Amino acid sequence: MKLRQPTDFLILEALDEKGRNVATNLAEHTGKSRKNINTRLPVLDDYGLVRKIGPAERSGLYEITPEGKAAIVYRDQYDEVDDFESLIEGPSAEINGDGDAQASFVRGEDETDDDE
Repeated sequence: MKLRQPTDFLILEALDEKGRNVATNLAEHTGKSRKNINTRLPVLDDYGLVRKIGPAERSGLYEITPEGKAAIVYRDQYDEVDDFESLIEGPSAEINGDGDAQASFVRGEDETDDDE
């Protein structure tokens, strides 16, 4: 996963804060060009950080995914880790301790056992 900084994180933050949106609005929220946003959204979609939604296939409406929210949480570690994708997808508790609980929470995963 190769993210462009700060553009990709600005897109993720805008989608997280403002909700689902289109490139024109994301360009306004991020201060980046619409062309730049239109180039990056499909890449972020391929990485699973955003997803294209809407009734029409070409609607251009995107929303952030749980992995995209986790990427925001771990943004400060992007340049420090060798495998950012593994970090946001669910690091093991043995390796990252409390960070795992935070990422799981952000992704919407429930670590409690409902059978008890």
